[in-house]
Amino acid sequence: MSYIPRAIEEEIRKCFKTSKSLAITGARQVGKTTVTRYLYPDTRRINMRDSFLYSAAKDDPLGFLKGYGTPLFIDEVQNAPFLLGEVKVVLDEANAKGNYIFSGSQKWHLMKGLSESLAGMVSVLELPTLSMREITGVCFNKPFSLDNGYLNERVTHLKNYGDVWEHIHRGFYPELFDDNPRDWERFYSDYVRTYLEKDVYDILKVRDVNLFYRFLVSVAARTGSVLNCFNIGQDIGVNGETVRSWIGVLERTGIVYLLQPYFNSHLTRAIKSPKIYFRDTGLASYLTNWKTMEQLKAGAMNGAMFETFVVNEILKSYSNAGRDYSHCIYYYRGKGRTDTTRKNTDSDGEIDLIIDENNVLYPIEIKKTGNVRASMASCFKTLDKDISKKRGTGAIICTCSDKVCLGEDLLALPIEYI
Repeated sequence: MSYIPRAIEEEIRKCFKTSKSLAITGARQVGKTTVTRYLYPDTRRINMRDSFLYSAAKDDPLGFLKGYGTPLFIDEVQNAPFLLGEVKVVLDEANAKGNYIFSGSQKWHLMKGLSESLAGMVSVLELPTLSMREITGVCFNKPFSLDNGYLNERVTHLKNYGDVWEHIHRGFYPELFDDNPRDWERFYSDYVRTYLEKDVYDILKVRDVNLFYRFLVSVAARTGSVLNCFNIGQDIGVNGETVRSWIGVLERTGIVYLLQPYFNSHLTRAIKSPKIYFRDTGLASYLTNWKTMEQLKAGAMNGAMFETFVVNEILKSYSNAGRDYSHCIYYYRGKGRTDTTRKNTDSDGEIDLIIDENNVLYPIEIKKTGNVRASMASCFKTLDKDISKKRGTGAIICTCSDKVCLGEDLLALPIEYI
């Protein structure tokens, strides 16, 4: 099995060197164990899904930890939250840095336990699936931006991505990039089954696995859309509260991301519901039954899937640089806007992404075509109403081959710039 170097490696080394402990979150199969084994091959490792280790830790958690010593890698630590209190005892007594690395695929449970027990003693990083930078060997690890400094530096590291639909359909889990990868359909079938049997059951104790699978399919079909729990509930025959609860499970286990809306007192017509994006386009393609790249590329979901791909690549650029994106990346949509209305007026328009950086708002439109026009970004002027912040350079991220100036402070930007 070949190892693809991960962009986040430098951040992992830095955080583990300067903190008493490190937590790495991320969905199943994104490579948390692999990257830590690559960076720290001699570090002892335990997995708290192992029933024998769990029982031993439960009986005498402090003795268990001291028996293993440090440094120690503890995988799936959210299954043994009782350990974290004893970890605090060990870290209180320790002067050295780099004692524990924790990992877990249930972000909410892991973060809750860490914040309650190890405040000030742990650094937290999120490992995403593979990025296009990693797949193509681009040695550049700064979060995506539209300021001139980023664009001028990024252009020196460009590599052509070719037909990106091959990657969008395949997805970005590392195992799919092995020298002898598993069959695409078999990989995702096993992934979904394991996810339902372990993560979902652990959290919800769901008895009707088929119902939750239908829920997954319904959500995948809505990737890139404003979240509407009532409509999803109607699709599968459950109420909105159940859908909200289940969406929370998908979010905390790294299956979806809820992109929050941008609004303030100056943008009175902004809707306040999040948009939902699947974290991996391959998984979304599998669930929505797009069997081949060609079918997906020509199909009804191609626009939503391309947008999902671009949003995820931007989020990955932040995660891999150790940056929190939850309070700087948004979208905007006016209340008059519907999924079937493509008007671009101040009240009805939509801005796919807004990056809020140093009190400057950088608007982004995402188009799967390479033939773009300045009129596609006419809604960007909506941000001029926000007198508290300046509107910066906007961009239409698309499949064009070169960066093109479409007007004052407006660029057509190839996906290779992400």
